[in-house]
Amino acid sequence: MNKLSLIPAATVLMIRDIDDGMEVLMVKRSKKPPFENLFVFPGGKIDEADKDINISNSCDGLNDQEASKKLGLSHGGLSYWVACVRECFEEVGILFAKKSNGEDLDLTGFEKEKYDNYRDRLISNEINLYDICIKEDLKLTMLNIAPFSHWITPNIETKRFDTRFFIAHLPNNQIEKHDGTELTHSVWINPKEALEKAFNGEMPMIMPTIKNLQKCENYNSCAELLKYQHQLSSSDIPPILPKFFKKDGRWHGLLPGDDGTKTSKIHIWN
Repeated sequence: MNKLSLIPAATVLMIRDIDDGMEVLMVKRSKKPPFENLFVFPGGKIDEADKDINISNSCDGLNDQEASKKLGLSHGGLSYWVACVRECFEEVGILFAKKSNGEDLDLTGFEKEKYDNYRDRLISNEINLYDICIKEDLKLTMLNIAPFSHWITPNIETKRFDTRFFIAHLPNNQIEKHDGTELTHSVWINPKEALEKAFNGEMPMIMPTIKNLQKCENYNSCAELLKYQHQLSSSDIPPILPKFFKKDGRWHGLLPGDDGTKTSKIHIWN
């Protein structure tokens, strides 16, 4: 595996509690590659601004040394959490932050217009996330976010990502709104229902999306899932690099531990 060709990325399974369990936010990508017309989770590549050492001063509950240890990195781990926050705000308007005095933001009420403007300016690269934190005296709520899985794009693809998946609990007083450009649809859905729709073709997905949904389906609450993921070390979340072969004109994938004797819909990359 040529690590030099891999693009670091962060993807977020945003979760919320409902009366009879838990839901995850799924979004549908536009026709623009990669992942065109697929249902995925919010996320994207790590930007240079995500690596700014100054933003660590605005991160509540986590520093770079701690974040790097959680991901098994020598340094730079905090940039993945920062990317999670930025991507969620850009793509679906959810901001994992509080005021420095601990007060929740209210992005459904009187602060909505102001933060909608910040979101637009962030997307257009007029400002960065640290600028917003300084201007509004915010702390990014890193403890609401936990590592979940680690996937590496297979060698058959020309553009390859080294993607860390994270679980993140929806903050109070916030409602998602997809950007309408990169994302054309968004839906809160129970993981089991999402899997059913994936298997019957209603919601097309790739293997990592499906596998991450399967990891969620047996949890009854956000607190239960977050607590479990927070206690894991980097060795508990090893990188997954699928291997692929062609059968009946379609690509099928093998996960680590597969013997190649069985394939199914969940093993189809695209």
